[in-house]
Amino acid sequence: MRQFYLFIKKGAPLGHQLTWSHYRELIVIKDINEIAKEFIDVEKGVETVEDAIAGAMDIIAEDISDDAELRKKLRAMITKQGMMTSKAANPEEETVYNNYYEFSEPVFRIAGHRVLALDRGEREDKLKVSIVIPEMSGENLTAENYVKNNSACGELVKAAAEDSFKRLIFPSVEREIRADLTAKACEDAIKVFASNLRQLLMQPPVKGNVALGLDPGYRTGCKLAVVDDTGKVLETGVAYITTGEQRKIEQGKVLVKKLIQKHGVSIIAIGNGTASRESEAFVAELIKEIPQKVSYMVVSEAGASVYSASKLAAAEFPEYDVSLRSAVSIARRLQDPLAELVKIDPKAIGVGQYQHDMPKARMDEALSGVVEDCVNSVGVDLNTASHSLLSYIAGISAAVAKNIVAYREENGSFTDRKQLLKVAKLGPKAYEQCAGFLRVSGGKNPLDNTAVHPESYEAAKKIIDECGFSIADLKGNKLAEIPAAAEKIGVAKIAETAGIGVPTVKDIVKELAKPGRDPRDELPPPLLRSGDVMEIKDLKPGMELVGTVRNVIDFGCFVDIGVHEDGLVHISQICDRYIKHPLEAVKVNEVVKVRVLDVDVKRKRISLTMKLNDKKILRNN
Repeated sequence: MRQFYLFIKKGAPLGHQLTWSHYRELIVIKDINEIAKEFIDVEKGVETVEDAIAGAMDIIAEDISDDAELRKKLRAMITKQGMMTSKAANPEEETVYNNYYEFSEPVFRIAGHRVLALDRGEREDKLKVSIVIPEMSGENLTAENYVKNNSACGELVKAAAEDSFKRLIFPSVEREIRADLTAKACEDAIKVFASNLRQLLMQPPVKGNVALGLDPGYRTGCKLAVVDDTGKVLETGVAYITTGEQRKIEQGKVLVKKLIQKHGVSIIAIGNGTASRESEAFVAELIKEIPQKVSYMVVSEAGASVYSASKLAAAEFPEYDVSLRSAVSIARRLQDPLAELVKIDPKAIGVGQYQHDMPKARMDEALSGVVEDCVNSVGVDLNTASHSLLSYIAGISAAVAKNIVAYREENGSFTDRKQLLKVAKLGPKAYEQCAGFLRVSGGKNPLDNTAVHPESYEAAKKIIDECGFSIADLKGNKLAEIPAAAEKIGVAKIAETAGIGVPTVKDIVKELAKPGRDPRDELPPPLLRSGDVMEIKDLKPGMELVGTVRNVIDFGCFVDIGVHEDGLVHISQICDRYIKHPLEAVKVNEVVKVRVLDVDVKRKRISLTMKLNDKKILRNN
């Protein structure tokens, strides 16, 4: 059979010595059927002339499909001319994929979020997805590379080439192209998720406030948790304020007012889940009735239930049930988002798109890197940080983080960074890595509450002396003038005296001017509310509102404007200039002014625009 295949492939009688390029121009003078008879072999399953020819053509088709250069040409053609299409698996069924029931878009132009949507719809058997190319374009291109004459052999090779494309090459290349589109879409989605996560984690904390966390609910009531300014739980309770029964609502008011007065609550964090709109209306009405100045904010409770049911939460709050732990988490994530959100799997925080469809290893790597970078850039209070937070510090493993907390509980608060060397399994190498990221407030050495690494303490002392200050001035934050003093003396001269480089001097001076500074404090604070609450039915086209960007995705961003449903600002409505991605113009937690374009009450959809005559961004993170 192999010899017959070679005969057809060369297009000449057996024994005729020709190269592959020559066979295309030949005209075979011998009847192909007569030649095929010579290869009939019943024992090998080749019983007829047709069997012989078919077997030879199969070999040719496989040979053509292995041609790497041809595949490269075909892939380029399919990418350029192909259309990604989808149809409904069941046209009668209403699903979230309705927009893709009759969908078509060029392969080279399709957006990543649509690729991921098609993939998910296909996995769930709701869509039938395929790449469609112009009729016979692939077959013709394949045949052109192997057939240049109309001989009998040429016709067979042409038929084999067409078969090779339809049966072998196209399905394979289609899978490759779709796999590449999905891989790119996933990578882009992970980058967007990582950017959103960074903005969420770096949201400015609401420091120095006693907070009341409110986890909304209907049947089981709203769970309440009051936490002090360090995150310590002071009191918990349950209020049935969303039942619609006036008696229970009044009882709930009495309880919440009592908690506010008793503990000096100044901020209320409301989870944005079920019954949040009713809870927000209750809180907005209540704060008008009390003399205390109290503000509230609707907080994303994404991941709160995951955390509250985890072993970590059970170990942290063994005396509380799951729902009360969730209320504590909601309050704390307003007080210090970074410290609280590190306890939750980043994928559960809800600031991405199709996050559960991403490659797990790549997703975990990217998001863990973001969390670690945020924690290290902010720094951690050694005496208050949980082991979850400590585990993200460079050089500290999960086991060592637990040992630090155990040492703290056994021996009391740390008074010196050097005490870390007494912690089990934390050696000199780990200390060298982690020391600069850990803060000791009110300790023996004021430098321990700065980002200055212990290795640079001597240099820092020389800088302080050279500028006419003392190390004791750090405690009262009396070194605010040190940058001006250093500039007056000359940074280069100070660097020479201290025996370090000019950039290092600048970094130390900057840190000494604001010891223990939190880079998040330099960002605009979150938008707290105290006014009336609106419902989606109250919105009208043309209304201008202030809101907070809650999520940024490929095709736009979602903005919280004070109603239960977030509004969508399509990428085309973000700004007047052309942008490839919304992240070029907006970020998570950015406070923006928007105008209502359209409201679909039935589908609970709000369309917004940021294209206003006045300044778009009120506060830019």
